[in-house]
Amino acid sequence: MYNTVIFDLDGTLLNTLEDLKNSVNFALCKYGFPQRSTDEIRRFVGNGVERLVRLSVPEGTPEDVNSDVLEVFKEHYALNSKVLTAPYDGVTQLLQTLNDCGIKTAVVSNKFDAAVKQLCGEFFGELLVCAIGESETVRRKPAPDSVFEALARLGSRKEESLYVGDSEVDVATAKNAGLFCVGVIWGFRDRALLEEKGADAVIERPCELLELLGI
Repeated sequence: MYNTVIFDLDGTLLNTLEDLKNSVNFALCKYGFPQRSTDEIRRFVGNGVERLVRLSVPEGTPEDVNSDVLEVFKEHYALNSKVLTAPYDGVTQLLQTLNDCGIKTAVVSNKFDAAVKQLCGEFFGELLVCAIGESETVRRKPAPDSVFEALARLGSRKEESLYVGDSEVDVATAKNAGLFCVGVIWGFRDRALLEEKGADAVIERPCELLELLGI
């Protein structure tokens, strides 16, 4: 029934949390702001780095300072995005199996586009057909634009495609794009939230996606 899988990146394919936290805290430290914990960063991610930084700086921070912190974060993260980041257990094997079975795959992310392409190329290479991140030409999720762009590049129809992600943003994105949504609980959110937001299925391990696909 399905010949295409569209994946979220952070919290779905890659555990990026510690590198994100370290870059946020590097930027916060430069401006004398309090540091953020791993759990705080986990709650803040999902809607792009601009919102991540906006939630991380102290409430009431002037807009110009917020913008400066964002730029420092981006510069630091561009050089330190692969220090502790790694695929979740079973993810690379999942992508390899999908590739071997002729299932088309892509990534759509709210992380800035250059980082998305760099990380996907570094960790997954040709196992992903395309990777699309935040840019001026594509609206950020939960708008369906990046999903539609990926489907167009893959030559796929939404009726034949699954969307896989770990957050409430991903569930909303899948619904806005008209795709069956598979929530994963090895990432940044839990089962209760994904079910509450309306995920069509929730899985605990990457290999369970193969079962949904009948592979």
